[in-house]
Amino acid sequence: MLTIYNTLSKTKEAFKPLEGNKVRMYVCGMTVYDFCHLGHGRSMVAFDLVTRWLRYSGYDLTYVRNITDIDDKIINRANENGETFDALTARMIDAMHEDERRLNILPPDQEPRATDHIAGMHAMIQTLIDKGYAYAPGNGDVYYRVGKFVGYGKLSRKKIEDLRIGARIEVDEAKQDPLDFVLWKGVKPGEPSWESPWGPGRPGWHIECSVMSTCCLGESFDIHGGGNDLEFPHHENEIAQSEAATGKQYANSWMHCGMIRINGEKMSKSLNNFFTIRDVLDKYHPEVVRYLLVSSHYRSSINYSEDSLRESKGALERFYHALRGLPRVAAEGGEAYVERFKAAMNDDFGTPEACAVLFELVREINRLRDSEPQVAAGLAGRLRELADLLGVLQLEADDFLRAGAEGKVDAAEVEALIQARLQARADKNWAESDRIRDQITAMGVVLEDGKGGTTWRLAD
Repeated sequence: MLTIYNTLSKTKEAFKPLEGNKVRMYVCGMTVYDFCHLGHGRSMVAFDLVTRWLRYSGYDLTYVRNITDIDDKIINRANENGETFDALTARMIDAMHEDERRLNILPPDQEPRATDHIAGMHAMIQTLIDKGYAYAPGNGDVYYRVGKFVGYGKLSRKKIEDLRIGARIEVDEAKQDPLDFVLWKGVKPGEPSWESPWGPGRPGWHIECSVMSTCCLGESFDIHGGGNDLEFPHHENEIAQSEAATGKQYANSWMHCGMIRINGEKMSKSLNNFFTIRDVLDKYHPEVVRYLLVSSHYRSSINYSEDSLRESKGALERFYHALRGLPRVAAEGGEAYVERFKAAMNDDFGTPEACAVLFELVREINRLRDSEPQVAAGLAGRLRELADLLGVLQLEADDFLRAGAEGKVDAAEVEALIQARLQARADKNWAESDRIRDQITAMGVVLEDGKGGTTWRLAD
């Protein structure tokens, strides 16, 4: 049985969908004012992994991941660039989708954009006003009355009394309480705006997700996810808005993935210590980056470094070396490995343990490849089958192992030298054979001799 760590209860819980076999999952997506950094990639890959496993396990999943296409950062960046906010967001959405494709991230079933749900935001805000959970002070803004929601802080375990210490109201705000947060922002000069019952303006960030999630999935749904930096205040405020408006539990389970860290600090644009996904993919193969992201447990943080990427590359090379030279056949055998892989993934998506099972399967393939090649080939099929659930081992072995060779070495020249070396060995001309090997090595190429012949790859 699948268990998931629920941030709301702070425990692992047996997963049971609210409605039969149907699973409804909402994940907070990108604010599209710049290229996605690797921290965004962490969240996208983590919930892609969850998506793959839920569907493999037989659940009928509807996966919704939103796009925030209006906020302060978007407006400021568009003004800096001298372009409209929607021209900026269109470019960044296209770039985000390109990054996802390169990282083998499956598209969500629905990808709502905040600006398409303005009317729904007006409706929910009015409901909150009617119920006394929100107020419009008359300056074009609308605020949520935090003190009225009895359960505020239940996700993050924060207490209202502690939050009030040090909180203050800005000069241009009309809040009744410093903890109150904005649902609708009155228009400011030079900003895009929409008409509303409270005057022209634009939505606050938190109301966007409450409306998009309930519009797409209903007032209550199974899983709400995102990075753990969103737990407070964003997700806490979503709960307060949604449950006050509907009178129902908002999300049944809350999942939060860990952050990418650089020298112990969260990777973020605000700290200017981030690497965009495309920066990293310029240096490393997409599968190397993806494996780095899936081989750590989704709730843990990942310390980004050149060493960690090299380790990821080395792990994939071990997998592909095991596959190399074996024919592609249907997965056969290895049922014990499958069961252990399933057990790991069913324990809150335990990818470190699942990857360890793959390494054991590799050892078994290597042990059998010469003595029982047919059995080894069946196990290689099994390796690919399980790895596909992690989104890796999508290539032919040589294509991965020689990735990046184009422009660095002449593949035809390498193949010709290998044939010349084989002839020298057949002629027992060991000196010539060694000379050719040295020549190939000097080209940055590693030769690997085996019973199936000599293969090559680029040196690390």
